[in-house]
Amino acid sequence: MPIHQVSTTDYHTGGEPFRVVPEPPVAIAGATVAERRMFAIGDPEVDNLRKLLCFEPRGHADMYGGFITPPDDEGAHFGVLFWHKDGFSTACGHGSIALAVWAVQTGRVAREPSGPTTVVIDVPSGRVTLRVHTAGEQITGVDFVNVPSYRLAEHVTVATTRGDVVVDIGYGGAIYAHLNAAGVGLTVTPEHYGDLIAIGREVKWALNDTEHARHPVDDRLSGAYGTILYDDLGTDENGNPHQRNVTVFADGQVDRSPCGSGTCSRVAVLAATGRLKPGQTFVHDSIVGTRFHARIAGELTADGHPAVVPEVTGTAYRTGEHRFELDPTDDLGTGFVLR
Repeated sequence: MPIHQVSTTDYHTGGEPFRVVPEPPVAIAGATVAERRMFAIGDPEVDNLRKLLCFEPRGHADMYGGFITPPDDEGAHFGVLFWHKDGFSTACGHGSIALAVWAVQTGRVAREPSGPTTVVIDVPSGRVTLRVHTAGEQITGVDFVNVPSYRLAEHVTVATTRGDVVVDIGYGGAIYAHLNAAGVGLTVTPEHYGDLIAIGREVKWALNDTEHARHPVDDRLSGAYGTILYDDLGTDENGNPHQRNVTVFADGQVDRSPCGSGTCSRVAVLAATGRLKPGQTFVHDSIVGTRFHARIAGELTADGHPAVVPEVTGTAYRTGEHRFELDPTDDLGTGFVLR
């Protein structure tokens, strides 16, 4: 059936947009969120809805959002399919934080009067838990507890137009390469925006089909989702590691926030090197100056790897509601992107 109207509620988390679609006007088949993602990837109707909401003139090349779905079982409040310019992702921490705020603000999850409100969401990479902190009616912060995360590979050499670079690779619900920006003569600042995108895309695509970017147990989660370019800022006044990053994901999209699942991947890599220890707080800044705080909530073995359970704290803000329309005579149809 043609898409004529769709309603959304929009948020931003640390400057990164997230467009919530509570009632997608298309059928998304599957018994689990992971199955629904695979269906969505191959279904023209679902993909057209993604394009309509993401592409210009209703969105832009760095837009992000999610379709609300049923949960995998009664253990979660709801599920979500994350989408971006180039398709459907396996994880999204900033989106999960936005969804937790949306769930509490809309009453989809009843606010807990005596403490944090727990919101449980099924995402393609597993089940995540969020704790929404409030002071009266105001939401003051959200803790995002992700799936177990771990380092997949260390000291991997990648040939680029800036010469050979060395990256670590970590899994945090999605697979990321980690590259010190100084190693390619850059800093994570807006004036280097174009160069950061270019090298981030190079590294991602060089690794995407290699064994280094293969998930050890679920091939649906394989592939390099993005490159995390970081500046090491040393430690804060309490001795906690402090870094600034930009995550270049999909095909050249830039996360304006410190990146939720990317921060989890960073926690896993820093834990594997001993740079981040239990009890410490990782201070993680974005290219636009927003900040997440992260910590190791637990240690375990996952998928055959020493792993951690990362916990990331940030918050999200509602930016508006929209009712989008598609005129069947519109020559541009679901839209376009220029990158």
